[in-house]
Amino acid sequence: MAASSHGHTPAAWTGAAIAFVGFCVSGAAMIMPSIPLFWVGMVVVVAAGVVSKAMAMAGMGKQPDPAVEAIKAEQRKLREAATAREAVTVGA
Repeated sequence: MAASSHGHTPAAWTGAAIAFVGFCVSGAAMIMPSIPLFWVGMVVVVAAGVVSKAMAMAGMGKQPDPAVEAIKAEQRKLREAATAREAVTVGA
């Protein structure tokens, strides 16, 4: 996984750190029976996902690999060509 840099971005690290804090808050709320504090922690966990996604959309996430994008474009062209051949065959 290190070669693909999966999760090695500011967006991923920030999301993980915020989620960790949320889980800690919820865990502490379970020990000192506090239902409102538990839900505050769960809201923080959900906010971690929102923040992480927003940061990724802002360009702080993993950037697309040009080689992978080229392969996807080539496969898309091959699928379109095969579909066009099938349409001609069916129409004949």
